Amino acid sequence: MRLGHTPRRSRGEHGGGVSRYARWARREHGESTRIATTLLAGPVFLGLLPYLVAGVGPRVDRRLGLPVLGIGRASRMIGGLLTILGFSLGFWSVDTQLTRGRGTPLPVMPTQELLTEGPFHYCRNPMTLGATLAYLGMAVAARTVAGTALVLSLAATLLVYLKRLEEGELAERFGEAYLAYKRETPFIIPRLPRRR
Repeated sequence: MRLGHTPRRSRGEHGGGVSRYARWARREHGESTRIATTLLAGPVFLGLLPYLVAGVGPRVDRRLGLPVLGIGRASRMIGGLLTILGFSLGFWSVDTQLTRGRGTPLPVMPTQELLTEGPFHYCRNPMTLGATLAYLGMAVAARTVAGTALVLSLAATLLVYLKRLEEGELAERFGEAYLAYKRETPFIIPRLPRRR
């Protein structure tokens, strides 16, 4: 069974205490507010992190005497492809959250709908996968060990957050619909379409 959009559950359905995330999710924000909030996070994800990975990473490598990673021009091509693929998946995920989910990627303004379509059909965390691929691509293109270590450390931290906090919050808000989606859909490695 393929799930579509599932509306959020009402306040009283969960009983007991309600998490901070569930309280944040109760308030729906207009499209212009969602877009503006997402754009405010842009300098971190499109400016600061790329600068740290591809700009600062090689300098840290030189200072620590770390080897240059990769194989010259091929590293730049592979890194460029990973970056394009990652940002494409990331932007598709953000667009889906803003439009279909009526929320943002930020926990303080979460989606109002359980997203199971678009990139969320292939894995439960396509934005995380996209960001990891994009920043890893930058590190490969810059041939930096320190940049690669930073990306992998941030990705590992984010995956722990998703598993320990976000999955519980989604189960609290969307109940059995989320649990069914979780059973059917991979966490981060996409499920590719099956050949018929």
